[in-house]
Amino acid sequence: MGCCQTAVTGNQEFFIFEFADYLQDPRLQKFSPCSYGFIVEDGWFNFDPYYAKLSHFRERYRDGVPFVVDWVVGNETCAEAKKNMSYACLDMKSVCVDTSNNGPGYLCNCSTGYEGNPYLQGGCQDIDECQFPSKYPCNGECINTIGGYNCSCPHGTHSTDPKSTPCNPIPGSNKPEVNVLIGTSIRVVFLVVCIVATLIKYQRRKLSKEKETFFKQNGGQILYQKILSKQVDTVIIFTIGDLMKATSNFDKNREIGTGGHGIVYKGILRDDKAVAVKRSKIMNVAQTEEFIQELIILSQINHRNVVRLLGCCLEVEVPILVYEFIPNGTLFDLIHGNYNIHPISLEVRLRIAQESAEALAYMHVSINQPIVHGDVKSLNILLDENYMAKVTDFGLSKLLLPKDEAQLMTMVQGTLGYLDPEYLQERILTEKSDVYSFGVVLLELITRKMAIYSEGPGERKNLASSFLQAMRENRAQALFDTSVMDVGMEHLLGEVAELGSLCLSINGAERPSMIQVADKLKTIRSTWRELLRHNETELLIDKPGTSSACALSPSMYWTGRIMGMDGSAWQAVSQENFGPG
Repeated sequence: MGCCQTAVTGNQEFFIFEFADYLQDPRLQKFSPCSYGFIVEDGWFNFDPYYAKLSHFRERYRDGVPFVVDWVVGNETCAEAKKNMSYACLDMKSVCVDTSNNGPGYLCNCSTGYEGNPYLQGGCQDIDECQFPSKYPCNGECINTIGGYNCSCPHGTHSTDPKSTPCNPIPGSNKPEVNVLIGTSIRVVFLVVCIVATLIKYQRRKLSKEKETFFKQNGGQILYQKILSKQVDTVIIFTIGDLMKATSNFDKNREIGTGGHGIVYKGILRDDKAVAVKRSKIMNVAQTEEFIQELIILSQINHRNVVRLLGCCLEVEVPILVYEFIPNGTLFDLIHGNYNIHPISLEVRLRIAQESAEALAYMHVSINQPIVHGDVKSLNILLDENYMAKVTDFGLSKLLLPKDEAQLMTMVQGTLGYLDPEYLQERILTEKSDVYSFGVVLLELITRKMAIYSEGPGERKNLASSFLQAMRENRAQALFDTSVMDVGMEHLLGEVAELGSLCLSINGAERPSMIQVADKLKTIRSTWRELLRHNETELLIDKPGTSSACALSPSMYWTGRIMGMDGSAWQAVSQENFGPG
C-alpha cells in the first residue's frame, strides 16, 4: 500500500497503467477498498497521507485534476502537408510551424498582428495593438493598421523610434502655437466668466422677485405697515438670510424636533440669542389678513407657561416662525425618554400638569380673541432651564390649515390618541377639544404610558379607551406608574384619575373647562401637599439593599435636577437632616 508517480515521456502513441495483484489483499481492502490512478500536470501533485482513502481525495478534488496535452497535426512536415488536401492551416492569415519535440507533425499559428483560430477559414482576426499599450508600446500617437500598427510623435516632437524611445520637443517649434493657445484660453476664460456673471445676476434677480412675491402673498406688506405705524411692536420680521445664517443653512445637526407640521431648528441670532426656528410643510394663506392678525395676537401673548412667538420670515413660500428657545426638551421626553432609572416624582408631574392647564386656560379666556390650541400633547409641552412647563404651537390649528382632505388625514394620524372624538365627527375645534387632549396628557403623567402604547408584540392600545374601561371596572390602579405608587398615594392618584376621566367625556359639554381643570389640580396639590412632601422625605431614607444611607431614590434624583442640585448637594442635605446613617 502506498503511492508512486512517474513521468510520461514525449513521442508516446499510447500509455497504460494498472494495479498490482497484491493490492487485492483483504487487509488492504478493509482499510482502503479502492485504488486509483490519474494523469496530472507535472509538478502539481504532492502526496498527503490524508489521500490514503479514496473518498478523501475524491471529496477534495470533485472537479478533477489539471491535465495538459501537447499535440500536433498528422505526421508530416509543413512542406509535405501543404501539398495535401488535408492541410489543416485553413485561414489565409495563418502560418505552419514544424514541430520536433513530440515527433513528426506540425502546428498552425495566426500570423503576426492577428489572433484567433488558424484552423478555420476567417478564424484569424486583426489585433488592435493600440488597445494593449503594455504589450505593444508606443510613446506617441498610436494608429492601428491591418496586421500591425503605426506609432508617430505628435507635431512639434520627434523620436528615432517612438515605439521604444520617448518623443522629445523640437527646439523653437512650438512658440507660435503656444501664443495661439494662450490667446484662445484667455478668450474662453473671459467668455465663461461673463456667462457665469450673467447667470448669477439673473438668479439673484429671480430670487429677489420670488422673495417679493412670497412676502406680498404671505401678508408681509400688511404686517410691515402695521409695524411702521407702530400698531405692532411685538413681531420681528426676519429675512431668509438671517435664519439661514442662524441655523447654518438649516443644518441637519441643528434639528431639535420634527413633526407633522414641519421641522424645528435651533438658531443663534447675531446678538447670540438662542431661538427655535420652525419650517412648516403646509400652509393655507388664502386668508392673508386673518393669518397676520393671528400672528400678531400670538406674538403679544406674555404668559410664563406659553412659548413666546418672536417673529417670522415671510419671503419664502411657506412662512417660517421664530420662537423663544426652550432648552430642556419636551414633556414626552421626560416621561417616556431614557429616564427609566430615574423617574420623576408625582409632585413634579402634578406641577407640570397644573402649569400646562393654566397656559391653556389663559389662551381660552384671558385674551380678547380666545385661541384653541388644537394639538395638545406631551410633545407640545416644553420644559425650560428650571423644568417649568411651556406650551408651544398655539394657533397652528388655524395658521397651518391643510390644503385638502388627504393632508387633513395625515395631520389626524400625526396626533392619533389625543384627538377629541367630537372633533373627528364634526370637524370643529373647540376649547373642549383641548380639554380632551389634556386629559390624555394627564393620563400619561400618572401611568407613564404613551397615548398609543403596546403591552405585547403587535398589540397597540389607546390609553384613553383603556383607562376609561379600567375606571368603569374599578381597576384603574393597575395602570398607575408603580414608581409613584407609595403607601397612602392611592387616594391622591384616584383624584387625578377622576379628573382625567372627566376630561375624556365623550360629550364635550360634560367636560370641565381648562380653568376648572387648573383649579382642581391646584387644589389637589394643596390638599395633598404634606403627603407629597412626606413621600419625598421618605425616599431620602435608606432602604434595604441600597449601598448608602444617602442613596437617592429615582424620584428624588429628578427633584434634585429640577431644583438645580447635583448628587453631592443632595447628599449634604440628607446628612444634615438625618445624619450620616
